[in-house]
Amino acid sequence: MSRSAKAGPSNTGSEYAAGSGIFRALPPGIWALGFVSLLMDTSSELIHSLLPVFMSTVLGASMMTIGMVEGIAEATASITKVFSGTISDYLGKRKLLAVLGYGLAAFTKPIFPLAGAMHLVFAARFIDRIGKGIRGAPRDALVADITPRHLWGEAYGFRQSLDSVGAFLGPILAVAFMAWFANDIRTVFWVAVIPAFISVVVLIPGVHEPQHLEISSEARSRFTRSALKQLSFQYWLIVLLSAVFTLARFSEAFLILRAQDVGLALGFVPMVLIVMNIVYAASAYPAGLAADRFSRRTLLIQGLAMLIVADLILAASASPLTAFIGAGFWGLHMGLTQGLFAKLVADVAPAALRGTAFGIFNLVGGGATLLASVIAGVLWTAFGAPATFLTGAAFSLLAAIGLLAYRKRPQAAGSRKS
Repeated sequence: MSRSAKAGPSNTGSEYAAGSGIFRALPPGIWALGFVSLLMDTSSELIHSLLPVFMSTVLGASMMTIGMVEGIAEATASITKVFSGTISDYLGKRKLLAVLGYGLAAFTKPIFPLAGAMHLVFAARFIDRIGKGIRGAPRDALVADITPRHLWGEAYGFRQSLDSVGAFLGPILAVAFMAWFANDIRTVFWVAVIPAFISVVVLIPGVHEPQHLEISSEARSRFTRSALKQLSFQYWLIVLLSAVFTLARFSEAFLILRAQDVGLALGFVPMVLIVMNIVYAASAYPAGLAADRFSRRTLLIQGLAMLIVADLILAASASPLTAFIGAGFWGLHMGLTQGLFAKLVADVAPAALRGTAFGIFNLVGGGATLLASVIAGVLWTAFGAPATFLTGAAFSLLAAIGLLAYRKRPQAAGSRKS
Protein backbone atom coordinates (compact mmCIF):
# COMPACT_ATOMS: atom_id res chain seq x y z
CA MET A 1 0.00 0.00 0.00
CA SER A 2 1.29 3.41 -0.83
CA ARG A 3 2.21 5.94 1.80
CA SER A 4 -0.75 8.06 0.73
CA ALA A 5 -3.12 5.19 1.35
CA LYS A 6 -1.73 4.74 4.83
CA ALA A 7 -1.69 8.37 5.75
CA GLY A 8 -3.96 9.01 8.69
CA PRO A 9 -6.05 12.05 9.40
CA SER A 10 -3.73 13.17 12.16
CA ASN A 11 -1.94 15.30 9.60
CA THR A 12 -5.05 16.38 7.78
CA GLY A 13 -6.22 19.84 8.72
CA SER A 14 -3.28 20.26 11.09
CA GLU A 15 -3.52 23.97 10.52
CA TYR A 16 -6.84 23.84 12.37
CA ALA A 17 -5.57 21.81 15.31
CA ALA A 18 -3.92 24.81 16.90
CA GLY A 19 -7.23 26.62 17.29
CA SER A 20 -8.75 26.92 20.70
CA GLY A 21 -12.25 27.41 21.97
CA ILE A 22 -15.51 25.86 20.93
CA PHE A 23 -15.77 24.90 17.21
CA ARG A 24 -12.56 26.81 16.26
CA ALA A 25 -10.48 23.68 15.61
CA LEU A 26 -12.93 22.10 13.17
CA PRO A 27 -11.99 22.25 9.44
CA PRO A 28 -14.27 24.25 7.08
CA GLY A 29 -15.34 21.03 5.35
CA ILE A 30 -16.95 19.81 8.57
CA TRP A 31 -19.00 23.01 8.74
CA ALA A 32 -20.09 22.52 5.13
CA LEU A 33 -21.04 18.86 5.75
CA GLY A 34 -22.93 19.96 8.85
CA PHE A 35 -25.01 22.53 7.00
CA VAL A 36 -25.63 20.12 4.12
CA SER A 37 -26.97 17.63 6.68
CA LEU A 38 -29.07 20.38 8.27
CA LEU A 39 -30.71 21.34 4.97
CA MET A 40 -31.36 17.80 3.76
CA ASP A 41 -32.69 16.72 7.14
CA THR A 42 -34.98 19.76 7.24
CA SER A 43 -36.42 18.57 3.94
CA SER A 44 -36.61 14.90 4.91
CA GLU A 45 -38.11 15.45 8.36
CA LEU A 46 -40.65 17.94 7.05
CA ILE A 47 -41.96 15.03 4.99
CA HIS A 48 -41.35 12.22 7.46
CA SER A 49 -43.04 14.01 10.36
CA LEU A 50 -46.29 13.87 8.38
CA LEU A 51 -45.72 10.73 6.31
CA PRO A 52 -46.98 8.12 8.83
CA VAL A 53 -50.20 10.12 9.26
CA PHE A 54 -50.43 10.59 5.48
CA MET A 55 -50.06 6.83 4.96
CA SER A 56 -52.57 5.87 7.66
CA THR A 57 -55.27 8.52 7.18
CA VAL A 58 -55.02 9.62 3.53
CA LEU A 59 -53.93 6.32 1.95
CA GLY A 60 -55.47 3.96 4.53
CA ALA A 61 -52.34 1.92 5.30
CA SER A 62 -52.26 -0.42 8.31
CA MET A 63 -49.73 -0.14 11.15
CA MET A 64 -48.01 -3.31 9.93
CA THR A 65 -47.70 -1.84 6.42
CA ILE A 66 -46.24 1.38 7.80
CA GLY A 67 -43.75 -0.61 9.87
CA MET A 68 -42.68 -2.63 6.83
CA VAL A 69 -42.35 0.45 4.61
CA GLU A 70 -40.21 2.24 7.22
CA GLY A 71 -38.12 -0.82 7.97
CA ILE A 72 -37.48 -1.74 4.33
CA ALA A 73 -36.64 1.87 3.47
CA GLU A 74 -34.05 2.16 6.24
CA ALA A 75 -32.63 -1.29 5.51
CA THR A 76 -32.24 -0.29 1.86
CA ALA A 77 -30.18 2.73 2.88
CA SER A 78 -27.97 0.56 5.04
CA ILE A 79 -27.40 -2.08 2.35
CA THR A 80 -26.48 0.62 -0.17
CA LYS A 81 -23.95 2.06 2.27
CA VAL A 82 -21.84 -1.10 2.04
CA PHE A 83 -21.40 -0.70 -1.71
CA SER A 84 -20.87 3.05 -1.61
CA GLY A 85 -18.39 2.75 1.24
CA THR A 86 -16.43 0.07 -0.59
CA ILE A 87 -16.44 2.06 -3.83
CA SER A 88 -15.20 5.16 -1.99
CA ASP A 89 -12.32 3.12 -0.59
CA TYR A 90 -11.48 1.72 -4.02
CA LEU A 91 -11.62 5.05 -5.85
CA GLY A 92 -10.33 7.20 -3.02
CA LYS A 93 -13.24 9.54 -3.86
CA ARG A 94 -15.71 10.26 -1.08
CA LYS A 95 -17.18 13.59 -2.24
CA LEU A 96 -18.31 12.27 -5.64
CA LEU A 97 -20.51 9.65 -3.99
CA ALA A 98 -21.76 12.14 -1.40
CA VAL A 99 -22.91 14.53 -4.14
CA LEU A 100 -24.57 11.65 -6.02
CA GLY A 101 -26.41 10.52 -2.89
CA TYR A 102 -27.63 13.95 -1.86
CA GLY A 103 -28.60 14.74 -5.44
CA LEU A 104 -30.65 11.57 -5.80
CA ALA A 105 -32.45 12.27 -2.52
CA ALA A 106 -33.26 15.81 -3.69
CA PHE A 107 -34.75 14.61 -6.97
CA THR A 108 -37.04 12.11 -5.19
CA LYS A 109 -38.67 14.69 -2.91
CA PRO A 110 -41.35 15.75 -5.47
CA ILE A 111 -42.64 12.15 -5.62
CA PHE A 112 -44.17 12.39 -2.15
CA PRO A 113 -46.75 15.14 -2.87
CA LEU A 114 -47.61 13.43 -6.16
CA ALA A 115 -48.21 10.00 -4.60
CA GLY A 116 -51.79 8.77 -4.79
CA ALA A 117 -51.23 5.20 -3.60
CA MET A 118 -48.99 3.30 -1.19
CA HIS A 119 -46.80 1.83 -3.93
CA LEU A 120 -45.73 5.35 -4.95
CA VAL A 121 -44.93 6.29 -1.36
CA PHE A 122 -42.96 3.07 -1.04
CA ALA A 123 -41.08 3.84 -4.27
CA ALA A 124 -40.30 7.37 -3.10
CA ARG A 125 -39.05 6.18 0.29
CA PHE A 126 -37.06 3.40 -1.36
CA ILE A 127 -35.29 5.68 -3.85
CA ASP A 128 -34.77 8.40 -1.24
CA ARG A 129 -33.10 5.87 1.07
CA ILE A 130 -30.91 4.64 -1.77
CA GLY A 131 -29.66 8.22 -1.99
CA LYS A 132 -29.06 8.23 1.76
CA GLY A 133 -27.21 4.93 1.45
CA ILE A 134 -24.98 6.21 -1.34
CA ARG A 135 -23.90 9.26 0.64
CA GLY A 136 -23.86 7.84 4.16
CA ALA A 137 -20.69 5.75 4.48
CA PRO A 138 -18.51 7.99 2.25
CA ARG A 139 -19.64 11.06 4.21
CA ASP A 140 -18.97 9.41 7.57
CA ALA A 141 -15.53 8.31 6.38
CA LEU A 142 -14.88 11.78 4.95
CA VAL A 143 -15.43 13.34 8.38
CA ALA A 144 -12.51 11.32 9.74
CA ASP A 145 -10.43 11.90 6.58
CA ILE A 146 -10.50 15.70 6.87
CA THR A 147 -10.37 16.01 10.69
CA PRO A 148 -7.42 15.56 13.08
CA ARG A 149 -7.79 12.31 15.05
CA HIS A 150 -8.02 14.02 18.45
CA LEU A 151 -11.09 15.94 17.22
CA TRP A 152 -13.04 13.01 15.75
CA GLY A 153 -15.60 12.87 18.56
CA GLU A 154 -16.17 16.62 18.33
CA ALA A 155 -16.46 16.51 14.51
CA TYR A 156 -18.96 13.65 14.50
CA GLY A 157 -20.93 15.25 17.32
CA PHE A 158 -20.98 18.63 15.55
CA ARG A 159 -22.20 17.19 12.23
CA GLN A 160 -24.78 15.11 14.05
CA SER A 161 -25.91 18.15 16.03
CA LEU A 162 -26.52 20.22 12.89
CA ASP A 163 -28.25 17.22 11.32
CA SER A 164 -30.54 17.16 14.35
CA VAL A 165 -31.20 20.90 14.07
CA GLY A 166 -32.57 20.15 10.61
CA ALA A 167 -34.53 17.29 12.10
CA PHE A 168 -36.49 19.64 14.35
CA LEU A 169 -36.67 22.53 11.87
CA GLY A 170 -38.45 20.18 9.47
CA PRO A 171 -41.30 19.34 11.85
CA ILE A 172 -41.53 22.99 12.96
CA LEU A 173 -42.02 23.98 9.33
CA ALA A 174 -44.51 21.12 8.96
CA VAL A 175 -46.63 22.45 11.83
CA ALA A 176 -46.43 26.02 10.50
CA PHE A 177 -47.32 25.10 6.93
CA MET A 178 -50.05 22.67 8.01
CA ALA A 179 -51.71 25.65 9.71
CA TRP A 180 -51.02 27.91 6.73
CA PHE A 181 -52.35 25.44 4.15
CA ALA A 182 -55.30 24.22 6.27
CA ASN A 183 -53.88 20.70 6.86
CA ASP A 184 -53.24 20.08 3.16
CA ILE A 185 -50.40 17.57 3.56
CA ARG A 186 -49.60 17.37 -0.15
CA THR A 187 -49.00 21.11 -0.42
CA VAL A 188 -46.77 21.02 2.67
CA PHE A 189 -44.73 18.24 1.05
CA TRP A 190 -43.91 20.58 -1.85
CA VAL A 191 -42.20 22.98 0.56
CA ALA A 192 -39.69 20.23 1.40
CA VAL A 193 -38.32 20.24 -2.14
CA ILE A 194 -36.57 23.61 -1.67
CA PRO A 195 -34.02 22.86 1.13
CA ALA A 196 -33.20 19.50 -0.46
CA PHE A 197 -31.87 21.15 -3.62
CA ILE A 198 -30.11 23.91 -1.67
CA SER A 199 -28.14 21.25 0.23
CA VAL A 200 -26.61 19.99 -3.01
CA VAL A 201 -25.67 23.55 -3.98
CA VAL A 202 -23.84 23.96 -0.65
CA LEU A 203 -22.06 20.60 -0.88
CA ILE A 204 -20.45 20.96 -4.31
CA PRO A 205 -18.22 23.99 -3.56
CA GLY A 206 -18.02 23.55 0.22
CA VAL A 207 -16.29 20.17 0.58
CA HIS A 208 -13.06 19.00 -1.05
CA GLU A 209 -11.47 15.57 -1.37
CA PRO A 210 -8.51 15.18 1.01
CA GLN A 211 -5.22 14.61 -0.78
CA HIS A 212 -4.21 11.64 1.34
CA LEU A 213 -7.04 9.52 -0.10
CA GLU A 214 -5.15 8.89 -3.33
CA ILE A 215 -4.93 5.08 -3.26
CA SER A 216 -2.23 3.31 -5.25
CA SER A 217 -2.93 0.49 -7.70
CA GLU A 218 -1.18 -1.86 -5.29
CA ALA A 219 -3.68 -1.00 -2.55
CA ARG A 220 -6.58 -1.48 -4.98
CA SER A 221 -5.36 -4.88 -6.14
CA ARG A 222 -5.15 -6.00 -2.53
CA PHE A 223 -8.76 -5.03 -1.84
CA THR A 224 -10.26 -8.51 -1.79
CA ARG A 225 -12.47 -10.38 0.62
CA SER A 226 -9.42 -11.29 2.63
CA ALA A 227 -8.86 -7.58 3.26
CA LEU A 228 -11.85 -7.68 5.62
CA LYS A 229 -9.61 -9.61 8.00
CA GLN A 230 -7.97 -6.27 8.68
CA LEU A 231 -11.15 -5.28 10.53
CA SER A 232 -10.43 -6.12 14.15
CA PHE A 233 -12.40 -7.97 16.79
CA GLN A 234 -13.04 -4.61 18.43
CA TYR A 235 -14.70 -3.40 15.22
CA TRP A 236 -17.03 -6.41 15.01
CA LEU A 237 -17.91 -6.01 18.69
CA ILE A 238 -18.94 -2.41 18.00
CA VAL A 239 -21.07 -3.58 15.04
CA LEU A 240 -22.80 -6.20 17.20
CA LEU A 241 -23.43 -3.75 20.02
CA SER A 242 -24.90 -1.19 17.62
CA ALA A 243 -27.26 -3.84 16.21
CA VAL A 244 -28.59 -4.57 19.70
CA PHE A 245 -29.06 -0.81 20.24
CA THR A 246 -31.01 -0.61 16.98
CA LEU A 247 -33.28 -3.52 17.90
CA ALA A 248 -34.20 -1.53 20.98
CA ARG A 249 -34.87 1.61 18.93
CA PHE A 250 -37.34 1.05 16.10
CA SER A 251 -38.49 3.62 13.53
CA GLU A 252 -39.35 7.09 14.84
CA ALA A 253 -42.58 6.79 12.86
CA PHE A 254 -43.96 5.01 15.92
CA LEU A 255 -43.28 8.08 18.07
CA ILE A 256 -45.49 10.07 15.71
CA LEU A 257 -48.20 7.42 15.75
CA ARG A 258 -48.06 7.22 19.55
CA ALA A 259 -48.58 10.98 19.84
CA GLN A 260 -51.61 10.74 17.58
CA ASP A 261 -52.80 7.67 19.49
CA VAL A 262 -52.95 9.61 22.79
CA GLY A 263 -54.94 12.46 21.31
CA LEU A 264 -52.56 14.96 19.69
CA ALA A 265 -54.36 16.84 16.91
CA LEU A 266 -53.32 16.07 13.35
CA GLY A 267 -51.79 19.47 12.66
CA PHE A 268 -49.60 19.24 15.76
CA VAL A 269 -48.38 15.66 15.37
CA PRO A 270 -44.96 16.81 14.03
CA MET A 271 -44.37 18.50 17.40
CA VAL A 272 -43.28 15.15 18.84
CA LEU A 273 -40.30 15.08 16.47
CA ILE A 274 -39.57 18.73 17.21
CA VAL A 275 -39.22 17.93 20.90
CA MET A 276 -37.14 14.82 20.22
CA ASN A 277 -34.76 16.55 17.85
CA ILE A 278 -34.30 19.70 19.96
CA VAL A 279 -32.99 17.46 22.73
CA TYR A 280 -31.01 15.41 20.20
CA ALA A 281 -29.37 18.51 18.72
CA ALA A 282 -28.61 20.01 22.13
CA SER A 283 -26.96 16.82 23.42
CA ALA A 284 -25.09 15.50 20.34
CA TYR A 285 -22.22 18.01 20.31
CA PRO A 286 -21.52 17.87 24.08
CA ALA A 287 -21.66 14.07 23.83
CA GLY A 288 -19.12 14.22 21.00
CA LEU A 289 -16.79 16.34 23.12
CA ALA A 290 -17.22 13.87 25.99
CA ALA A 291 -16.38 10.95 23.68
CA ASP A 292 -12.94 12.49 23.06
CA ARG A 293 -12.27 12.69 26.80
CA PHE A 294 -14.23 10.15 28.85
CA SER A 295 -15.22 6.47 28.95
CA ARG A 296 -17.19 5.45 25.87
CA ARG A 297 -18.64 2.50 27.76
CA THR A 298 -20.13 4.78 30.41
CA LEU A 299 -21.66 7.05 27.74
CA LEU A 300 -23.25 4.06 25.99
CA ILE A 301 -24.77 2.78 29.24
CA GLN A 302 -26.14 6.26 29.97
CA GLY A 303 -27.64 6.35 26.47
CA LEU A 304 -29.35 3.01 27.02
CA ALA A 305 -30.71 4.19 30.36
CA MET A 306 -32.30 7.18 28.62
CA LEU A 307 -33.89 4.88 26.01
CA ILE A 308 -35.34 2.65 28.73
CA VAL A 309 -36.86 5.71 30.43
CA ALA A 310 -38.27 6.89 27.09
CA ASP A 311 -39.84 3.51 26.30
CA LEU A 312 -41.42 3.20 29.75
CA ILE A 313 -42.90 6.70 29.56
CA LEU A 314 -44.25 6.12 26.05
CA ALA A 315 -45.69 2.74 27.04
CA ALA A 316 -47.59 4.36 29.94
CA SER A 317 -48.47 7.55 28.05
CA ALA A 318 -52.07 8.68 28.21
CA SER A 319 -51.73 12.28 27.05
CA PRO A 320 -49.75 14.35 24.52
CA LEU A 321 -47.67 15.81 27.38
CA THR A 322 -46.30 12.43 28.44
CA ALA A 323 -45.68 11.55 24.78
CA PHE A 324 -43.57 14.70 24.47
CA ILE A 325 -41.61 13.83 27.62
CA GLY A 326 -40.94 10.33 26.28
CA ALA A 327 -39.83 11.79 22.95
CA GLY A 328 -37.42 14.10 24.80
CA PHE A 329 -35.72 11.16 26.55
CA TRP A 330 -35.62 9.35 23.19
CA GLY A 331 -33.75 12.32 21.73
CA LEU A 332 -31.32 12.37 24.65
CA HIS A 333 -30.53 8.70 23.98
CA MET A 334 -29.85 9.51 20.33
CA GLY A 335 -27.57 12.40 21.21
CA LEU A 336 -25.52 10.30 23.60
CA THR A 337 -25.02 7.35 21.26
CA GLN A 338 -25.16 8.13 17.52
CA GLY A 339 -22.07 10.30 17.11
CA LEU A 340 -20.26 8.09 19.61
CA PHE A 341 -20.80 4.98 17.50
CA ALA A 342 -19.42 6.79 14.44
CA LYS A 343 -16.31 7.76 16.41
CA LEU A 344 -15.86 4.20 17.67
CA VAL A 345 -15.93 2.87 14.11
CA ALA A 346 -13.42 5.51 12.95
CA ASP A 347 -11.16 4.68 15.91
CA VAL A 348 -10.73 1.02 15.00
CA ALA A 349 -11.09 0.95 11.18
CA PRO A 350 -7.96 1.03 8.96
CA ALA A 351 -7.83 4.25 6.92
CA ALA A 352 -7.88 2.40 3.58
CA LEU A 353 -11.00 0.43 4.61
CA ARG A 354 -12.83 3.21 6.47
CA GLY A 355 -15.64 3.53 3.93
CA THR A 356 -16.18 -0.23 3.90
CA ALA A 357 -16.15 -0.33 7.70
CA PHE A 358 -18.88 2.31 7.90
CA GLY A 359 -20.81 0.51 5.15
CA ILE A 360 -20.83 -2.83 6.97
CA PHE A 361 -21.66 -1.07 10.23
CA ASN A 362 -24.71 0.53 8.62
CA LEU A 363 -25.71 -2.66 6.80
CA VAL A 364 -26.00 -4.56 10.06
CA GLY A 365 -27.79 -1.60 11.63
CA GLY A 366 -30.21 -1.48 8.70
CA GLY A 367 -31.06 -5.14 9.08
CA ALA A 368 -31.73 -4.53 12.76
CA THR A 369 -33.89 -1.50 11.87
CA LEU A 370 -35.98 -3.58 9.48
CA LEU A 371 -36.45 -6.32 12.06
CA ALA A 372 -37.22 -3.85 14.85
CA SER A 373 -39.76 -1.91 12.78
CA VAL A 374 -41.56 -5.06 11.62
CA ILE A 375 -41.65 -6.36 15.20
CA ALA A 376 -42.97 -3.00 16.40
CA GLY A 377 -45.71 -3.01 13.77
CA VAL A 378 -46.75 -6.58 14.63
CA LEU A 379 -46.77 -5.89 18.36
CA TRP A 380 -48.75 -2.67 17.90
CA THR A 381 -51.34 -4.43 15.74
CA ALA A 382 -51.67 -7.49 17.98
CA PHE A 383 -51.26 -6.07 21.49
CA GLY A 384 -51.36 -2.28 21.24
CA ALA A 385 -48.84 0.53 21.60
CA PRO A 386 -47.68 -0.22 25.20
CA ALA A 387 -46.40 -3.67 24.19
CA THR A 388 -44.33 -2.10 21.41
CA PHE A 389 -42.48 0.27 23.74
CA LEU A 390 -42.13 -2.25 26.58
CA THR A 391 -40.41 -4.63 24.16
CA GLY A 392 -38.02 -1.82 23.21
CA ALA A 393 -37.26 -1.28 26.89
CA ALA A 394 -36.53 -5.00 27.30
CA PHE A 395 -34.03 -4.97 24.41
CA SER A 396 -32.40 -1.86 25.90
CA LEU A 397 -32.05 -3.56 29.27
CA LEU A 398 -30.42 -6.60 27.65
CA ALA A 399 -27.92 -4.35 25.89
CA ALA A 400 -27.13 -2.53 29.13
CA ILE A 401 -26.58 -5.84 30.95
CA GLY A 402 -24.24 -6.94 28.17
CA LEU A 403 -22.20 -3.74 28.47
CA LEU A 404 -21.98 -4.09 32.24
CA ALA A 405 -20.92 -7.73 31.93
CA TYR A 406 -18.18 -6.93 29.41
CA ARG A 407 -15.38 -5.86 31.71
CA LYS A 408 -12.60 -5.64 29.16
CA ARG A 409 -12.55 -2.16 27.63
CA PRO A 410 -10.79 -2.26 24.24
CA GLN A 411 -8.50 0.65 23.41
CA ALA A 412 -7.77 1.51 19.77
CA ALA A 413 -4.42 2.81 18.69
CA GLY A 414 -4.33 6.54 19.05
CA SER A 415 -7.34 6.79 21.34
CA ARG A 416 -6.79 7.97 24.87
CA LYS A 417 -9.66 6.31 26.72
CA SER A 418 -11.97 3.36 26.16
